[in-house]
Amino acid sequence: MATAEPTPSPAISRRVLIIEDEPGLVLTLTDRLKAEGYTVASAADGRSGLERATRERWDVILLDVMLPGASGFDVCRDLRQRGVTTPIIMLTARGQVVDKVVGLKLGADDYVTKPFEMAELLARVEAHLRRVPATPHPTEGYAFGDVRVDFRKAEATRDGQPIELSAREFQLLRYFLEHRGATLTREELLNEVWGYNSMPSTRTVDVHVAWLRQKIEPNSRHPQFILTVHGMGYKFAG
Repeated sequence: MATAEPTPSPAISRRVLIIEDEPGLVLTLTDRLKAEGYTVASAADGRSGLERATRERWDVILLDVMLPGASGFDVCRDLRQRGVTTPIIMLTARGQVVDKVVGLKLGADDYVTKPFEMAELLARVEAHLRRVPATPHPTEGYAFGDVRVDFRKAEATRDGQPIELSAREFQLLRYFLEHRGATLTREELLNEVWGYNSMPSTRTVDVHVAWLRQKIEPNSRHPQFILTVHGMGYKFAG
């Protein structure tokens, strides 16, 4: 595989997940991406890659098509169905147009055919990162479903009617919105929303999430915005 002169490292360390079962390619990609300043992790099969891509925050996912456990097509489709919007660049030895069309229709953002020039892959990664702001958080407000949130006024409405939120509920909702798509642990929510490092129980977070769901979800028993990530915490998928 050809190499190229190093390009400047990203000003902010971006997180790249490689879902690929060829150890040699994983090693090559990992070494080069780290040399460029990226934080890199990998998964060697479709199922573990899907799990890791879902429960952790990534800036770009490099996804092989031919994987054990579940194909890259399956992983791409499932990620999009779960509300994961991270840019996906598919890697494959296939060159047929039909495969590229299938991948793109399932939600992939780009497609690179093996063998590829490392410089080309890096350029594609950087191009997709430029399209996504380093801090893609809303500053004035956010809308989802029939709910509108105004950060400046610290107010929320549903179908135009005010939602009665406590100060803590509003802070929790705002944190979810500012980190939408990321899995947030109960400990992180306690630290960032409540402002201290320990509690007798993380049940406090669960109770407030339940209250918030009752006020913003169409059906609080089957939430579509504040999702539970089992064994981890919660994720806002609006």
